[in-house]
Amino acid sequence: MAKGLQGFSWTMLLLFCAIQELGSWAVESPGLGQPGDPALLAGGRVKRGWVWNQFFVVEEYTGTEPLYVGKIHSDSDEGDGSIKYTISGEGAGTIFLIDEITGDIHATERLDREQKTFYTLRAQARDRQTDQLLEPESEFIIKVQDINDSEPRFLEGPYIGSVAELSPIGTSVMQVMASDADDPTYGSSARVVYSVLEGEQHFTVDSKTGVIRTAVADLDRETQDRYEVVIRATDMAGQLGGLSGSTTVTIVVTDVNDNPPRFPQKMYQFSIVETAPVGTAIGRVKAEDSDVGENTDMTYQVKDEEGVEMFKVTTDSNTQEAIITVQKPLDYESKKVHTVVVEALNKFVDPRFVDLGTFRDQTIVRVSVLDVDEPPEFRPPSNLMEVQEDAHVGSVVGVVTALDPDTANHPVRYAIDRSTDTERIFDIDAKTGAIVTGKVLDRETAGWHNITVLAMEADNHSQVSRASLRIRILDVNDNPPELATPYEASVCEDAKPGQLIQTISVVDRDEPQSGHRFYFTLAPEATNNHHFSLLDIQDNTAAVHTQRVGFNRQEQDVYLLPILVVDSGPPALSSTGTLTIRVCGCDSNGAIQSCNSTAYVMSATLSPGALIALLVCILILVVLILLILTLKRHHKSHLTSEDDEDMRDNVIKYNDEGGGEQDTEAYDMSALRSLYDFSEIKGGDGGGGPIEGGPGRNPTSELRALPQWVQSPDLDFSVFRDYISRKVEQADEDLSVPPYDSFQTYAFEGSDSPVPSLSSINTWSSGSEQDFSYLGGWGPRFRQLAALYAGRRGEEDSEES
Repeated sequence: MAKGLQGFSWTMLLLFCAIQELGSWAVESPGLGQPGDPALLAGGRVKRGWVWNQFFVVEEYTGTEPLYVGKIHSDSDEGDGSIKYTISGEGAGTIFLIDEITGDIHATERLDREQKTFYTLRAQARDRQTDQLLEPESEFIIKVQDINDSEPRFLEGPYIGSVAELSPIGTSVMQVMASDADDPTYGSSARVVYSVLEGEQHFTVDSKTGVIRTAVADLDRETQDRYEVVIRATDMAGQLGGLSGSTTVTIVVTDVNDNPPRFPQKMYQFSIVETAPVGTAIGRVKAEDSDVGENTDMTYQVKDEEGVEMFKVTTDSNTQEAIITVQKPLDYESKKVHTVVVEALNKFVDPRFVDLGTFRDQTIVRVSVLDVDEPPEFRPPSNLMEVQEDAHVGSVVGVVTALDPDTANHPVRYAIDRSTDTERIFDIDAKTGAIVTGKVLDRETAGWHNITVLAMEADNHSQVSRASLRIRILDVNDNPPELATPYEASVCEDAKPGQLIQTISVVDRDEPQSGHRFYFTLAPEATNNHHFSLLDIQDNTAAVHTQRVGFNRQEQDVYLLPILVVDSGPPALSSTGTLTIRVCGCDSNGAIQSCNSTAYVMSATLSPGALIALLVCILILVVLILLILTLKRHHKSHLTSEDDEDMRDNVIKYNDEGGGEQDTEAYDMSALRSLYDFSEIKGGDGGGGPIEGGPGRNPTSELRALPQWVQSPDLDFSVFRDYISRKVEQADEDLSVPPYDSFQTYAFEGSDSPVPSLSSINTWSSGSEQDFSYLGGWGPRFRQLAALYAGRRGEEDSEES
């Protein structure tokens, strides 16, 4: 051995295994065998320090004493107790305890391999006195040895599978798997096999894979749609003493379309009134189907010809019922009972099961028609009648007939809906239904008439039928042909004979069935005409041609040509129209220049420029006249509006100075006079002057004739007071006008005023003492005024004397 190496080694003593040769069980210590280690031998061999095997301990030990696991021992241990053994690592000191002197290891707790399969620990050998490490620390493992203590468990439950009904034997349904917590590498504790505990009559399970399969081929969903199968899993490969677990698998049998529809009844009966409108539902029938889902979807159809004509069958998509409806009006009197064959068939048929039989079924539906009181029916239903427009009032147009369809056959009465014949052009016989004319007809006014005829039971007017009747008015030749328009033609003065002037056509309001045919000729009064000729073109038109050479419009500028037009009748009617032909001046190309004789005369004397200037002057004159009239009308309306204004807004100013002493007519003194008539006052005041406007009129007498304000006890002013009071009341009541309630007048001072009059007009009275002699010194301009007042003063003095 190499120098410095200790002669220590560890030896494992197993509880259940014999000690083998040390060399075959030795493992190198983690601290030995490294390059450069002095313990390496010269020949490359290493001295073994630890000699041992793995430790094993059985799980689930149930003894009362600690379980002996094993022993660790060093070669240097002489048994004197100088070496102290210790362990560290997983479970050291708690689960595993070591005897420091002997190195015996015991397990103090019950171990479970399913929780922990092994424990890793480290062993040490130390000198008890110095606590020095005698051997390098080495790691060892304690494995928990498995026993069959865990049963198989189905961890993915609950299991629900499905399989179609009528599936063949061996059809895979689903797979189940059980898990065993025991060690699969040790013994057979984890080897699981499967078996069926319940439901083995219908299903099997593969013992190794757990795949569930059908055991029979006649699974029927309609008989049983769900199976509960119990599957067992046993470990130890199913040997005696193995543990087991079970689970319940729910297997649902799904539906296939293996059942045809079937009507619960072979006959159904319904009833409906004969007046039910088309589309009315009579009833519903349903075929039962044991299948579910879309396998129950079905369609219905009517199989017999009579039923197809009278009735219609549709399918309610929600309830899968057949809805029978009326397709054609019913009539109790014609047929009281209808028999309908209704067939039901699956919409989706599985071809795999066609050999099971036909997937359809039929039933009979009897429909009874109930009688009701129906209104009369028009027979035949023709709605067109014709009558000549010249038919007399009361002429029969046609006869309508209506019959009561009921068995009672009540009498029928007729009438016309006047809302369709407001003018009462037609009448109807209430009993016979004969339609007669009520007024004179005119096809040209109304060629068609649409009326509604009512037919009702005589004793029950609520049962009413209506029929639309079209009456066509047939044409008779009662309108003469007329010229299409008031024709006017023109002819050049230099026209040649045979020249076409105008083509004439006519119109006729009548419409004969064979078409129009018109004949043209000159009227008898135009037989002596040598100017124009008329040619019937035979296509309901005529042509007018010239018959002479040249025309002179100064001699005659207009020709009236009467034309007689006759239709083909019968009876033949005619009318006379007049063609107006004007003679016109034309240029060398035949283009018309002028057709007026006056214009022709003027054109001979005036040039076109002169004519245009004349027209412009006339136009300007007319405009000036219209402008003057407009201004006058505007001025008049302005004055009128001013006169209509409120009297309070009228301000009259008299501020012109007049013409001096030579002008005695400048003022209209009547504007200053009062509104009252004082002729009586003037007659009795002793003025003595001649009457105004008389032959002896002079300035002095005119001055005396001016009205003077003198209060007269005979004057009545109540009218004015009432007028003023009424206006004041109106102003007070009207809140929308300004407060014009102050009314003043200065026409007189009143009857009891102590103040004398201030007016100079009243100073000529006998009580006046004014002296106007000073006017003579004002110069020649006031000489006339001084003469007037001086003369009046002399007359007053003579009167006083």
